[in-house]
Amino acid sequence: MIKPSALKKGDFVAIVSLSSGMLGEEFAKHELEIGLKRIREFGLEPVVMPNALKGMKYLKEHPELRAEDLKAAYYDERIKGIICAIGGDDTFKLLPYIMEDAEFISYAKKNPKLFTGFSDTTINHLMFYKMGITTYYGPNFVCDLAELDEEMLPYTKSFFSKYFTDEEKYSIESSDIWYEERTDFSGKSIGIKRHAHLEKRGHEIIQGSGKVNGRLLGGCLESFYDILTKNRYQDQKHLCEKYEIFPDLEQWRGKILFFETSEEKPSPEVFEKELIALKDTGIFEVISAVLVGKPADETYYEEYKDVIREVIDNINLPVMYNLNFGHAYPRCIIPYGLEAEVDFDEKTVVIAEPLFKK
Repeated sequence: MIKPSALKKGDFVAIVSLSSGMLGEEFAKHELEIGLKRIREFGLEPVVMPNALKGMKYLKEHPELRAEDLKAAYYDERIKGIICAIGGDDTFKLLPYIMEDAEFISYAKKNPKLFTGFSDTTINHLMFYKMGITTYYGPNFVCDLAELDEEMLPYTKSFFSKYFTDEEKYSIESSDIWYEERTDFSGKSIGIKRHAHLEKRGHEIIQGSGKVNGRLLGGCLESFYDILTKNRYQDQKHLCEKYEIFPDLEQWRGKILFFETSEEKPSPEVFEKELIALKDTGIFEVISAVLVGKPADETYYEEYKDVIREVIDNINLPVMYNLNFGHAYPRCIIPYGLEAEVDFDEKTVVIAEPLFKK
């Protein structure tokens, strides 16, 4: 994998809206201000890309402008990192504008930049993975940097800070606290803490033992389901197949799959359907292990475990559950394509190589 460089103080970072354009809406103005302030507190200089604030309707109708912002952020030599505003549901519409631009792909490979986000951003991550570029399933602008409390959530902030480090390896430990999603994102909630709970379970083993090594590959389960079916958009499956966004079985062989569920909190029945679609690709027969994120608000926590056992139906495939990535708060970062060591006896996950190029 081609790694970008770590960030350093004084670097410029781009804010892009590759999915929903909500960051440009009036109701999100206070979140924009908070997020920009936090970026500057990290010693970075934010650059809001030209189309990122044009609002939901406009960006929905103009995926080519969303793609244009991503390309512009790459071609701007000042910019060292790219932060996604938030997720959404139609970033797949950017694929023709990116994957058919051979000049951009060539440039991106030679000049990789830190790219962070989650949820629908799964599609963008897989797009870069196809190019061979390491990206990071981690914090985004609205959900993390623009946290309405007086500070970012400490665990999330500690992982965002890793974007500045050159550690040889690091552990993904369970947070001592988990937080409920907010019900009010208005300006009235500025300075109001989230409802917090002590983490009573930590990393939980659904099945398996021993140590497993493998490279990380995954994303949001709902995004996978939308890639593999015509669930949400009629043309999504076709476009993702055309550009081979979902890796083939050989690419999955030996990998450690990570996945998590979205804020939609799918019912156990829907969760089962989504997991079966993933199983039907054959990946559960070739991967080496599975890491599953904490369900948002711990909704269907126990029910999901039962579904995972039943659908995977392979006692030889180790599965670790309740990790802090994805839609549940707080969240860590998971690097695409990098080597991890998972100890199912000690319940530990270690990223076994540096996140960035030396």
